Amino acid sequence: MDASTSKPNNPAAGAPAGKGLEFLAFTLGHEEYGIDIQKVQELRGYDTVTRIANAPTHIKGVINLRGIIVPIIDMRIKFNLGTPSYDQFTVVIILNLANRVMGMVVDSVSDVITLKAEQIKPAPEMGAVLAGEYLIGLGTLDQRMLILVDIDKLMLSADMGLVEKLAP
Repeated sequence: MDASTSKPNNPAAGAPAGKGLEFLAFTLGHEEYGIDIQKVQELRGYDTVTRIANAPTHIKGVINLRGIIVPIIDMRIKFNLGTPSYDQFTVVIILNLANRVMGMVVDSVSDVITLKAEQIKPAPEMGAVLAGEYLIGLGTLDQRMLILVDIDKLMLSADMGLVEKLAP
């Protein structure tokens, strides 16, 4: 079974043969992750945020981005990756998901990587930081391995605390 048929949410399944998909590579702790570059609106350095009372600890607060109030989520806190430090390498990835703008704090951003469908392998099921339902798979490029995240599913999930929980 190849990667394009292993998971229904695999973006490689809809990619034209021979054409690659672009992922923004970033680090959290000691791991390198990738998200669909088309979901990224912009990259910013970490600035102070306005804290919101009673917000979950991983929601650092909000910023005013050209008149739009944007929630800022620290992924290091969300996934218990140690005590976050904010320095010149800390980046906020501004995402545009389902017509909502939100920011995601990561340790650093490295580059944009183009992967072909055959370079994306299904993620093994194991007790990882990210649940398998939020993963597209593992992208391999030479000696690098990226954990490819379905950023829509992750950021819009109820446990992230950004969207209202749906009534049963």
